[in-house]
Amino acid sequence: MIPAVLYAVPAFLLLIIIEAVSYWLLPDDDERGYELRDTTTSLSMGLGSVLIGVPWKLVTAGVYAALWLVAPIHLSPTHWSTWVLLFFADDLAYYWFHRLHHEVRVFWASHVVHHSSVYFNLSTALRQSWTPMTSLPFWLPLALLGVPPWMIFLQQSISLLYQFFLHTERINVLPPPIELVFNTPSHHRVHHGANTEYLDRNYAGILIVWDRLFGTFEPERAAVRYGLTKNINTYNPLRVATHEFAAIWADARAARSWRDRLGYVFGRPGWQPAR
Repeated sequence: MIPAVLYAVPAFLLLIIIEAVSYWLLPDDDERGYELRDTTTSLSMGLGSVLIGVPWKLVTAGVYAALWLVAPIHLSPTHWSTWVLLFFADDLAYYWFHRLHHEVRVFWASHVVHHSSVYFNLSTALRQSWTPMTSLPFWLPLALLGVPPWMIFLQQSISLLYQFFLHTERINVLPPPIELVFNTPSHHRVHHGANTEYLDRNYAGILIVWDRLFGTFEPERAAVRYGLTKNINTYNPLRVATHEFAAIWADARAARSWRDRLGYVFGRPGWQPAR
């Protein structure tokens, strides 16, 4: 099974080149632009994600199909209401997937890859995890609702396509009605910020309304400082992919009790036992 988003990869690469050239032709001192080693790392992470993610999709498809078979109803892919339901259900699933991957350390160990660059450009969108297994639980309810698995995969690809264009500093602020309802480059820059006021904000996929509804929205005000609160300072893809898992293992081994070990694994990133 080949995810639909893979067919867009040539367009992604072309747009990355166009954006990089735009910084050369129209430089902006307030924007970081591109750095060759950083971009190479992002593309390497994207390639690794594809190599691992495609076979994992087969496992995911099997799980979705099994749940769809036992669903009490099967929604029709030819009825418009199924697509409307899927759009909102998928976007809500993505919000909670994304939020919990910031709030639970073992999930963060997978997702931190995407935040590890101190640059913010279209290549950053391709800096993806090599451990896609942590995403599986969040879309299982859609299969139980009776949504055909192929529709779930298609909507996931549509969401990822949309999110690719959020990773840019070249677009400032869009018209207010769009900024009010949809996730935009401005909103997503906040999400990638290491500024204290920007941490754990703007988890949206397509619709920013979930962040407004659940109290995690933050507008872009101050200049964004990209990356992690403690940057890892490496361009090694293997270390980028595994550094937080290694840190969890080290903390758990040094813990004094099983309660502390569980805290290091399932607590918030940065959790420490009370002494």
